[in-house]
Formats: sequence, structure tokens, C-alpha cells
Amino acid sequence: MKERIHKDVVIIGAGMAGLTAALYCGRMNLDTLVLENAIVGGQIANAVDIENFPGFISISGGDLIATVQKQAENFGAVIDEFDTIERVALKSSPKIVETQEKIYAAEVVIIASGMNRRKLPLPEEKKFAGRGVHYCELCDGHAYDGKIIAVMGGGNAAVDAANFLTKYASKLYLIHRSEFRADEVSQKRLRANDKVTVMLQTEIKALRGDKRLESVEVFDKVTGTTKILAVDGIFVNIGVEPNTQLFKDELNLSASGRIIAGEDCRTEIDGVFAAGDVREKEIRQLTTAASDGTTAALLAENYLAKLGG
Repeated sequence: MKERIHKDVVIIGAGMAGLTAALYCGRMNLDTLVLENAIVGGQIANAVDIENFPGFISISGGDLIATVQKQAENFGAVIDEFDTIERVALKSSPKIVETQEKIYAAEVVIIASGMNRRKLPLPEEKKFAGRGVHYCELCDGHAYDGKIIAVMGGGNAAVDAANFLTKYASKLYLIHRSEFRADEVSQKRLRANDKVTVMLQTEIKALRGDKRLESVEVFDKVTGTTKILAVDGIFVNIGVEPNTQLFKDELNLSASGRIIAGEDCRTEIDGVFAAGDVREKEIRQLTTAASDGTTAALLAENYLAKLGG
């Protein structure tokens, strides 16, 4: 039988929103647990150079997250990695969050589960996953030192990944089915690199290889021509999907699959808050994630104070 443990606050997700919430909850002497089923930091942990977070001219995602994690832990928040959540019961009292190892009962749950990178929508993706198809340039880029690399995507994440991977690549292709959505500074840096060939209005139609990826078939939408590019690895950055599968039967989700909650981060269930990229909102930045975490924590403390009379 699983051990049952009571907490004031359980935070689901240890990205910027979750860790900021943990920092504030800890400072208010709330018994706080953060559950993360992957690595602390989420998507931002892989960022190489962050230049738009107040207080830092430039900082890596890993260093920024490590700082916020240390702050949260210094105030007593406990962070538990890799204990996968199996079930939630948010409408019960107290709320239940069950992991593979334990059952947690809490008056407040803050959902900051973030996003996952969208998989490459080709039938060969499973065959070459980890064998030439990758989703984390910081984790896997070093394995392609002196190799030919392709990056798929046209937003900031894709262009930043491409700029980072030029330190390893002998040749790099940036392939995107439409036009750039990345900021001008990142685009200019990429185009200025002699190793890089930018291929816009281009679709990847197939992956080829025996045991590992050896080439990609691409279609030029402007000329209507198809060609084969020899590549050793491809890093995919084609958007993200919200981590809300656990909550689809508990909370109202938007058409995009995100949790519907206002700027106060309150969901339709008292004591349940949504913070960061998982919340339906117009702007999603590191600073807005930190803001959500702050808001959710402060209002969680207000909620708990009212419960206590």
C-alpha cells in the first residue's frame, strides 16, 4: 500500500512558474512539495542564452533555473523529480495527487506542468528517435561534432537551437515549411554563419537510413522540386503541446488543450490554480511564467488562511 502524505500545497511542474510558486509558498511557511516527472526547469533548462529576463544581461536556462530552484529549496520547498503522477482528484477534499510511489493529500494544487515539444509527424520518427532524430540540442548536440545537422522549425526555439548547433556542425540546414517567426537578431546571427543554409517554404517529406538517419527528403514548395539532403542528425523544434492529459476530466480546457484560468490563475475548482504556459493566455514568456507562479502562490496562501478560519 502506498504511503499517504499530507501537504499544504502540491505544485505540479518544476519550470519557471512552478519553482517561483514554490519559492513564494516556502517563504510563507507553507508545507510545499513540487512534483516533476522529468528534469527540473522544463523547456527553459535547455536554453543556451537568455537575454530577456530582468536582472541578467545573458544567462543560460540551466543556470537561471538552478538559481530559482536553490531559492525555493532554501525556503523549505521540497522538489521530487521523476516520480510520475498517475492520477489526480482535484474535486475531492483534500485534493489527491497520486504518484507511482506515494499518495499526496493537499488543500491546494498549483498546476504548472508546462509544455512538451511536438513530435516530428512522419512515420519514420519512431525508428530514428535517438538515432538521428532529437528534440534537445543541449542534451544531444555534442554527439554531432563535425557532422551535418538539420534543424526543423522557424520560431525562436528553432533558430536559437540552430545557432547553438553551429558550434558542432560542419554544415547546418535550417528547414521550415513557411517563413521565419523568430526575432530579427537571431535570424541575422544565423544567416551570417557560413556553415548555414536556410531553406524556407520547404517541407521534410521522409527520413531515410538503415539503423540511423542518413538523409532527409525535402520538398521545395516554391519550385515544386524534391531533393535528398545527406544529414547525420535532425533537431526538431515545431511547436509545443500542453501537458494537460492528467486534467482533462477534472478541469475545463481550451481548444488548444490548455487550462482555462484567469489572470488570477484560479480555475473553476476552489484551491486549484494554473500557472505558466499550461494556462490559456495570450502572452507566454519567462517573465509571465514567474508572474503566474507568484500570483498563484499568494492567492493559495489567502485560500488556506480562509480555510483555517
